[in-house]
Amino acid sequence: MKSFIGIALILIAGLAVSIWIGFHTKMAEGTLPFDDDQKGIQDQVVIKFSHVVAENTPKGLAAQRFAKRVNEKSNGQIKIEVIPNGGLYSDQEELEALQRGDVQMIAPATTKLSSFSPKWQVLDLPYAMPTSESIIKALNGDIGNTLLQSLEKKQIKGLALWINGFKQITTNDGPIVHPDHLKRQNLRIMPSKVLQKQFDLVGAKAVGLDFNDTYRLLESKELNGEENTISNIYSKKFFDVQSHLTISNHGFLGYAVIMNEEFWNNLTKQQQRIITEAMNEATRLNQRQSFAMNEEQLDLIEKNSSIHIHYLTEKEKREWAKRWEPVYRAFKSDIGEDLLSKMIQLRDSYKDF
Repeated sequence: MKSFIGIALILIAGLAVSIWIGFHTKMAEGTLPFDDDQKGIQDQVVIKFSHVVAENTPKGLAAQRFAKRVNEKSNGQIKIEVIPNGGLYSDQEELEALQRGDVQMIAPATTKLSSFSPKWQVLDLPYAMPTSESIIKALNGDIGNTLLQSLEKKQIKGLALWINGFKQITTNDGPIVHPDHLKRQNLRIMPSKVLQKQFDLVGAKAVGLDFNDTYRLLESKELNGEENTISNIYSKKFFDVQSHLTISNHGFLGYAVIMNEEFWNNLTKQQQRIITEAMNEATRLNQRQSFAMNEEQLDLIEKNSSIHIHYLTEKEKREWAKRWEPVYRAFKSDIGEDLLSKMIQLRDSYKDF
C-alpha cells in the first residue's frame, strides 16, 4: 500500500512539473492562449469625460452625442466614458483632476477658467451677449478663439465652447423686478469676481458655492435664491424650493470642453482627427438645441409648478444694465482692453433693449 501511494505521488509531481514547463514555454514563445472576447481591448483608447450637470441638459446631451460619434467614427477603438452629475468630481475638483491626469476630459463652466486666465471673465459681464445670435458669434469668432488659446500656457487643450443659455434669477423673496429687490438676499453664484461684483452692486449677499449643493441649501433656507439657466433650474428642480423666477437674461452660462494636453499629444493624428470631427458635430448640435431646450423647459415649469414668473420688460432690462455698467470698468485691465472692446462692440451691435 505504501509503495502504491509513493508511486502515485511521484506521478502527480511529474505531471505538475510537465504542466509548469509547458505553460512557461508557451509564455516565452508568446503563444499563450488568448480569449477572443478580449480581442482589440488592448488597442482601445478610453477617455473619461466628467461633468457636473444632468444628462437631460444642453451639456449632457452634447456629451452623449460626442461619445456616440467618436465610437462610430473609430469603430469602437476610442471609447468616451461620460460621467454626469458630478459622479467623479464636483465642479470645484474637476480642474485639478484634469491637470493631474485622473480624468482626460471635462466641460467646466467658462467662469471656472478665469483662475487660469482673467480673459475668461469677459463672458461673465452682465448683458454682454444680449441675444442668442450674439452668443454664437462670440463663441465661434475671435473672442472664443482667444479664450481657448489662452489655456495652452496651462497645458490644457481647448476643444470647443458649448452653450447652456441665458441666466435667470430665482428667489423665495420676490418678485424680483428692480435691482434693489435683491438687497440683502442670500444668493448662490458660481465663484467669480465678476459675478460677485455684480451682486455687490445691488446689495445682495452672493456666495460662490458648488452647483450640486444648491438644492439642499435652498431647501434648508440657508440660501434665499440663486442665478442659473432654465435647463439647470428645471433638471435640478429648483422651482420646487423657490417661489419666484425672474426671466432677466442678464448673463451667459456656457462651457469649455477641454482635455489634458499631455494625453491629447499622445494620441495619434488619426485619433485626434476623429475626436475633433465628433466634437465639431456635437458643438453644432449644442448650438441648435440649447436655446430651444431652455424655452421648452420654461414652458414646462410654468405649466407644472406654482412658481411665480416675471419677465423683465425692455425698460426694466435697461435699468439693470445701467446699474451693472461699472462692472465693465472694474475688470477692464484684467480682461484686456482689446478683448473687452470686441465684446462691447458685439454687445452694442446686438442689443435689443
